[in-house]
Amino acid sequence: MEQPKLREQKSMTAVNDFFEERPSYQEGYVEKTNTVIRLVKPEKKKRKAYKVSGIDDVASRNNWKAWLYLGPVLILLVVFLLYPLINTIFISFLDNYSYIDGSFDGVTLDNFGVIFGLTEGGGGGIERNFVNYAIPNTFIIVFLTVPLSTLIALLISVALNSIKWFQKFLQTVFFLPYVTNAIAIGMVFSVMFDQNGVINFIFNSDIQWINGADRWTAMVPLCFYIIWSSIPFKILVFLSGLQGIDKQYYDAAKVDGSSHSKILWRITVPLMSPQIMYIIVTSFIGAFKEYTSIVALFNGPGTSNGSYNMYTIVYYIYDNLQGHTSYAAAAAVFLFVVILIFTALQLWVSKKRVHY
Repeated sequence: MEQPKLREQKSMTAVNDFFEERPSYQEGYVEKTNTVIRLVKPEKKKRKAYKVSGIDDVASRNNWKAWLYLGPVLILLVVFLLYPLINTIFISFLDNYSYIDGSFDGVTLDNFGVIFGLTEGGGGGIERNFVNYAIPNTFIIVFLTVPLSTLIALLISVALNSIKWFQKFLQTVFFLPYVTNAIAIGMVFSVMFDQNGVINFIFNSDIQWINGADRWTAMVPLCFYIIWSSIPFKILVFLSGLQGIDKQYYDAAKVDGSSHSKILWRITVPLMSPQIMYIIVTSFIGAFKEYTSIVALFNGPGTSNGSYNMYTIVYYIYDNLQGHTSYAAAAAVFLFVVILIFTALQLWVSKKRVHY
């Protein structure tokens, strides 16, 4: 019987015989073999284009077809998205830019100073409406309507998803405001919130909600209008997310005796976090660009003649687009930066809070 050391020596010998040491060569003349040794770097093999594991990559060779199909869309994006963005940023730094003939007097930073009330404008006065009305009103609309509409839409979606009878009919009813003309909805709300309207009749009050209302009172019908008109799309997205949740989670929660509120906040909301994040991001962007509701309810930026109580950033942009184009462009750039910052923050939060 072989000893362990003897077996180990034999195995090492076999390994050394199999893996022979690679000889080392040096340039020069070898007398023993009468040969001249010259070391030459090996040439790199040229890989064939579009080669993957020895098989022609047909998809890579046909990339031009994909670019051809995307061409019309890319052209539209450049013409209607990229070019206007770059042109707006350029105009925001031009002094006394003319909307008609495109003339200007030079490059300046005063346009941003004018809209923020730091420097005098072309008429010699200080611009107060942008800082005193447009920015505060826009932020109030954003941080008031977006959370409320998202929460209400989520609760309605959960309720609709649990209803078996007339579910499709109720979904259609809740979706109607989304396909209805925004101006028509605004007219209905203006009649409801009129001093002699339904709201004052129900609450037995005599409040001026629309015409002649102060800034904070007029915010009530405005926020109601925005929430009402934005809920249908959110319900549609939330319902699609609810129907994709595996029922086993709910069955397990029922077996454990969990309450409905705990099921909602511990199961439904985390599993619907992608849809919730999508709704929040798009709703923030839409609320920052609020304009239609102001026209529909108040037919202008004010609740009375000569007032700017309901000014928003986008309304300020449209109001100064022809007369003071540089100021409008500066306000548009400011709005773009604000939306960009908030969107970036929301996407950063989504990396930690959203479960895919």
